[in-house]
Amino acid sequence: QVQLAESGGGLVQAGGSLRLSCAASGGTLSTYYMGWFRQAPGKGREFVAAINRRGGDTRYADSVKGRFTISRDNAKNTVYLQMNSLKPEDTAVYYCAARWAGIATVWEVYNYWGQGTQVTVSS
Repeated sequence: QVQLAESGGGLVQAGGSLRLSCAASGGTLSTYYMGWFRQAPGKGREFVAAINRRGGDTRYADSVKGRFTISRDNAKNTVYLQMNSLKPEDTAVYYCAARWAGIATVWEVYNYWGQGTQVTVSS
């Protein structure tokens, strides 16, 4: 069973950038489809980005398209989320997630989750 650990969150001013990492252990990352989700206080879990096993197919929420980039390095067992041009409304806890079968944009179908990393964007 794979374990996921996010890192790279923090406090950044609007317009700034952060890169989140999701390190996998206890399993081979290349066998999983991966996603990033976020949850702001008082709101539900929201899809951010997803990537297939080889990295050649990606999906993005409209709210982050053109600003965020998901990528993966299977040799390092790590998935990344590069976040540029950050806005205060991007403030949330960001989670990475893994699933066996197919790229997906809904959180309910993911099987494994990390603990999350806080991203706070000040105006």
